[in-house]
Amino acid sequence: MSAAPVLRAATLDDLDAIWALEAAVFTNEAWSRDAMREELSARHRVYLALEGEDGRVVGYGGLLAVGTEGDIQTIALDPAVRGAGEGRRLMRALLDAARDRGVREVFLEVRADNPVARGLYASFGFAEIGVRPRYYQPDDVDAIVMRAELDDADSAPAERGAR
Repeated sequence: MSAAPVLRAATLDDLDAIWALEAAVFTNEAWSRDAMREELSARHRVYLALEGEDGRVVGYGGLLAVGTEGDIQTIALDPAVRGAGEGRRLMRALLDAARDRGVREVFLEVRADNPVARGLYASFGFAEIGVRPRYYQPDDVDAIVMRAELDDADSAPAERGAR
């Protein structure tokens, strides 16, 4: 049985690996390498990486935290680690980072045609609050805007039905 990936802060040293995963996971919607570099080094951003046993980045996520509001900028997993709870672990860590920075509510956008991600976010207390029509291009897929309020608990928002 292999060990769980190590969850750690992402740095500019991870740029190539993160961008490669970004391009593989999001294909037509991937951020440019320059945009990802800016994200990794920008003020008010927290980026985390999941590092596999072989040292390869197998997941990452990013948070923008300004004042009492946060926004999950991106979250991606290598297909090889999906279904093993790593997305949940990464999401929990991003929300904990948001709380540590004084964030009280967190927003995100998710593709309307991604029920797995929508279910994950709902399990963390995110509720759908709006739609951005045809947001994801070139596929013309709507973005569902979701929001969660953070509480003062150790791991929040309350994970509904999660262990």
